[in-house]
Amino acid sequence: MLTDKTAAEETATTVHPAPATPDIESLITYFEGGFVPLRDARVSIMTHAFMYGTAVFEGIRAYWNQDHGQLYGLFIREHVERIRNSCKIVLIDDVPSQDELTALIVETVRRNNFREDVYIRPSFYKSTKAIGVRLHHLESDLVILTIPFGNYVDTESGIRIMTSSWRRNADDALPARGKIVGGYVNMAFQKSEAELNGFDEALVLTPDGHASEASAANIFMIRDGVLVTPPVYDDILEGITRKAIMQLAADEGVKTEVRTIDRSEMYVADEILLCGTGVQVSPVIEVDHRKVGSGAVGPIAQAIKERYFNAVRGRLPEYRHWLTPMHEGV
Repeated sequence: MLTDKTAAEETATTVHPAPATPDIESLITYFEGGFVPLRDARVSIMTHAFMYGTAVFEGIRAYWNQDHGQLYGLFIREHVERIRNSCKIVLIDDVPSQDELTALIVETVRRNNFREDVYIRPSFYKSTKAIGVRLHHLESDLVILTIPFGNYVDTESGIRIMTSSWRRNADDALPARGKIVGGYVNMAFQKSEAELNGFDEALVLTPDGHASEASAANIFMIRDGVLVTPPVYDDILEGITRKAIMQLAADEGVKTEVRTIDRSEMYVADEILLCGTGVQVSPVIEVDHRKVGSGAVGPIAQAIKERYFNAVRGRLPEYRHWLTPMHEGV
């Protein structure tokens, strides 16, 4: 059911910069087995992960609800399970259990006593100080940092994207299903190319020319009332937010189809939206100088976006299982 936007929902999706933190270096971070101020979480320039990108990470959001006096972590356990899978891919062993790692993330956030939206980034990294490209016979460590965080892109009026000349790395070269730090250089090429050409984001193609993702977000298009998204075998990240969008669409009575999408099909889509922890839910209004639909945010994208932001802030009881309350006793 499509609904008009309320004032509360407008506030929820307004673009705002990350709130100023008086002393970000004092924020509590989990680092190599203990809780320390961010200023003390330091690694050597000889650290293998620093030199070769041999680390994995997750980006997790937590949303502040002023009325509830509560900070809600979004899909924490799902992110924990994905980072544990990423560790398997890059040969990181002895990873904490899902319960243990979830508890460490929650405790890191609680120690900072945030009263605003935040970004949480756990990362396992190869901590051995060594020269030489490899994954085996290296020690690893864990860091969890969390900082105040606003919107990554414009989620309100819609964004403009361009097809990047840089293709998505294939699974048999650098698997996209793992959030591998070194792999994000591929995405940096795409994002910078788009922004330096006056766009907000990149449409990234697979090596054989099909739509894959944005630089760091999953993508959906809407044609004839059907929500369509590329399959996992088109070198996408197995997105946690992507899965949530499909659930939200179903709850709005919108059919979802998973299939390969041609580049030109994006030009004739009725609506397009990006989703992910960073971009959240961001409707697209232009692709390669071509208007998407009417050139304004479409009704299905708008309905999904509004439902999403209400869900992640704890306003919709039916999605409360997505959330982990971060403050005790509330």
